[in-house]
Amino acid sequence: MKNNKRIIIIGGGPTGIGAAYHLQKLGYDNWFMYEKNSYLGGHSATHKDRSGFLWDEGGHVLFSHFKYYDVFLSEVLGKNFYRHRRESWVKMPKVWVPYPFQNNIRYLPPEDQLKCISELIKAQLRKDKKAANFEEWVYSTFGKGIAEMFMLPYNFKVWATPPESMSKDWIAERVSVVNVERILSNIINKEDDISWGPNNTFVFPKYGGTGEIYERGGRKFQEKIRLNEELVSVDFDKKLLRFRSGLLETYDFLISAVPIDRLIRISNAPVLIRRSAEGLVHNGIVVLGLGLKKKIKTSKCWVYFPDKETPFYRLTFFHNYSPYVVPGGDVNKYSSLMCEVSYSKFKKLNKKTIARDCIEALIKHGILNSDDRKKIVSIAQYDIPYGYPVPTLDRDRRLKKIQSYLLKRGIYSRGRYGAWKYEISNMDHCFMQGVEAVESILNNKKETIWSL
Repeated sequence: MKNNKRIIIIGGGPTGIGAAYHLQKLGYDNWFMYEKNSYLGGHSATHKDRSGFLWDEGGHVLFSHFKYYDVFLSEVLGKNFYRHRRESWVKMPKVWVPYPFQNNIRYLPPEDQLKCISELIKAQLRKDKKAANFEEWVYSTFGKGIAEMFMLPYNFKVWATPPESMSKDWIAERVSVVNVERILSNIINKEDDISWGPNNTFVFPKYGGTGEIYERGGRKFQEKIRLNEELVSVDFDKKLLRFRSGLLETYDFLISAVPIDRLIRISNAPVLIRRSAEGLVHNGIVVLGLGLKKKIKTSKCWVYFPDKETPFYRLTFFHNYSPYVVPGGDVNKYSSLMCEVSYSKFKKLNKKTIARDCIEALIKHGILNSDDRKKIVSIAQYDIPYGYPVPTLDRDRRLKKIQSYLLKRGIYSRGRYGAWKYEISNMDHCFMQGVEAVESILNNKKETIWSL
């Protein structure tokens, strides 16, 4: 173990907390963490508005692939959590369809069912199923019906990026791939097919929202954390960090959750590495929280909206996650709706009117009625410039150049934005990337989650 090496962690989100937690478990003392915000959690933080409603930075839910992360959750939450069975839906113009859409087309009008089935059969009978991008993969996998009714319009709304410019290699457990027999069986037997995916059950903290996990985790080593310290420059040759406050810090190894394009931009990296970083693509997200003095009774967790007219791609009935996200935990008196809207150069957004536009869409879809405008007691709007790191066609080529350069200099760029790989950017993935970075630094163990 490299006991004399100084490890600096930048970012107090899941990745940074994972690294710090593991360093503490190992009894390693020569490390420190810096966080730019006045709170921990990163993109997994929770915010309290003036009216007492709590809001996550999007629809985060907890499910885990790793026992080590489960142990951490047990330590910080104890028994203060709820376990939910996912109930998610897709809102089509005329009907509600259980998620995953492609498994539950029996809810569609007969003519749309026929189109989806016939086009799916045609797609599956094609011998040449090679796909050069995500759009081609969707057509070759699901056929024209499912592709154009849901998959393509919805994914454009989420990513705010044309599907033809995206790679298909990120999909893995993110998209349910179906077969004709399964769909026909669901239609004939009138069966719902809703259990697909790793998050068909999920955990949510009883108090404090998602951010409570990382705030509690950070208390275990709070003397090793300095908040309100934004990194503004890095000298890779001198291994020198400069913060906005004027503070200087040196390191032997750096674990960074800073968006990798920004890390390169504020560094003295060579031109070729800078050019690679400049080509990385991400979208932004506006999270709009609406607190209502009204009980909204529904068992739904969240709903997807593929249509162009609705500004948000996902609506979360946040009060169903924990009653304590509303004032006083009184869900008989209050409800909270959370809308997520993406934006990019391909998908413009008027942030000044988005609250009004979301409210009108909720009324149009029958989730609110016209009189509910008077019952909205809180409107909280959070702009998140880094929403999703987009898996573009050239992403992996660019990342390989950047990450190889960084690793040679003792820098582990990890996490949702540090690794820039959406397919390993769940909270458990990010936490364990921090853990594995520590193991790589101290014990020369190979990382299993992140790779070039």
